[in-house]
Amino acid sequence: MRIDAIIAERRPTFSVEFFPPKTAEATEQLYATARELAKLEPDFVSVTYGAGGSTRDGTVEITTDGLATTLNRIEAAGIENVFALRGDPPRGQGDFVQPEGGLGSAAELAAFIAAGWDFSIGGACFPEVHPEAPDLETDLAYLKTKVDSGARFLITQLFFDNQVYFDFVRAARARGIGAPILAGVIPVASFAQTKRICDLCDASIPGPLEAAFEAAGGDPEREFELGVAFAAQQCAELLIAGAPGIHFYALNKAPATRAVLGALRASRPWERVRGDTATLTGSAD
Repeated sequence: MRIDAIIAERRPTFSVEFFPPKTAEATEQLYATARELAKLEPDFVSVTYGAGGSTRDGTVEITTDGLATTLNRIEAAGIENVFALRGDPPRGQGDFVQPEGGLGSAAELAAFIAAGWDFSIGGACFPEVHPEAPDLETDLAYLKTKVDSGARFLITQLFFDNQVYFDFVRAARARGIGAPILAGVIPVASFAQTKRICDLCDASIPGPLEAAFEAAGGDPEREFELGVAFAAQQCAELLIAGAPGIHFYALNKAPATRAVLGALRASRPWERVRGDTATLTGSAD
C-alpha cells in the first residue's frame, strides 16, 4: 500500500526504520527484531542502505547498481514506496561530491523518480537544520523544492526536544510545505551509541536528559529504562499535539521500540488531541 495513502487514512501512523545487516548474525537479529515488532502492527517499515556513508556493496540483496535498474526492480517486486535520500559522503570523504553523470541532491532524485515511476516518494527533513545548510530559511527553501519535485511525505531526523519539531513544522507550513511530517524518534537503549549518532547528524541532546543518562553511570538496565520512559513521554506529547505519526529509529533491535510502541498502543494518547492540529497534521495532497 502507498505510504501517502496510509498517512491519509490512518492517524496516527507508526513506522520503523531498519538498516541492512552486514553479517549472518546481524541478519538473524534483524529478522528476529522484525518478527517481534510485527506483533505491534506498524503501518510500514523502511530499509536504509548506505547509512553513514557506507557503500552499497553489502546491500546487494536490497539494491543493484544503476538507479533506473534499481527502481525497475523495486517496481517489479510490487513495492510502491521509495524514500529519496541524497546519501552521506563515503567514509573518509569530508564533503559530498556529485558523481559523474549522477544526481547531486535528494530533490533531483525525487524529480527523477517522479518522472519515470509511480511511487509514493518520501523525503527527509531536519528540525535542527541540515548540517550543510547555513540557516533554517535556506533549509526550508530546499525542502520546498524537494516536495515540489515529488516528495509526498516527510520524516524528520531524530530529535529529543519536541518544541524543535513543533517550531519546525509551523515554519514549514508558513513556507507552503503541506506534506505530512512524521516525527523521527529514537528510543535510547545505549546512551553512548545514541551520542555517536547525534554527533554524526548534528542532533542535540537537551542538557537535563544528558545529565540523567550520565547519572545512570553507564548501567545498561538504567539507561534502557530511562530511554524507554523518555521516548514514551516524548511520543505521547507529540501525538497529543497532533503529530501525524511516529517513525522509530530502532537500530535493528526490538526491546526499546517494542516497549515504547506497546505503551502507546495501550494508552492511546492521540485520543486526547488538543487544540488546532491542522498545522502538524498537514496533507498528503
